[in-house]
Amino acid sequence: MRVTSYGLFWRASEIDWHPGQGSKDAFRLLGRIGAQHGTIKVADFRHQQGIYILFDDYGPCYVGLTKRQGLGKRLKDHCSDHLKGKWERFSWFGFWPLDETPGKDRIFRLCEPDGEVSEDTNTTIGDLEALVILAMRPKHNRQGMNFKNASLWTQVDWDDTDKYLARL
Repeated sequence: MRVTSYGLFWRASEIDWHPGQGSKDAFRLLGRIGAQHGTIKVADFRHQQGIYILFDDYGPCYVGLTKRQGLGKRLKDHCSDHLKGKWERFSWFGFWPLDETPGKDRIFRLCEPDGEVSEDTNTTIGDLEALVILAMRPKHNRQGMNFKNASLWTQVDWDDTDKYLARL
């Protein structure tokens, strides 16, 4: 397993789970790296495959895995299933890399990994340790734990979507 991208403590309230029917209003999980024109990247992570953790007021309340369905579908399902109203934030850790070329709308999409999602045992163990530490935030284990080759993406808040897309 190799984590390629991740988002920490995104707010469910900042996602339009039920947009309109037009292609412009498609349901998206937008993240960004950077904020200024010329340096910003925006990507849609709704089809990401990986691990996600739901959080309530007291900490982690559910851990899930996406294999066939994308991250967006799984999270949207949890807005109406037995977990409805029991979580406010989520963190995700994705295995699919970004396509190197953005779409016509300048938003990056994901592509299936070439071959297996695992490299070697050392990378897998290191990424698993980083995932658990970043997700759980243990108070006595706060060293600078990072993934070997992953990018941290900041959530694009619903009200800020147009602002950031205009900077692409």
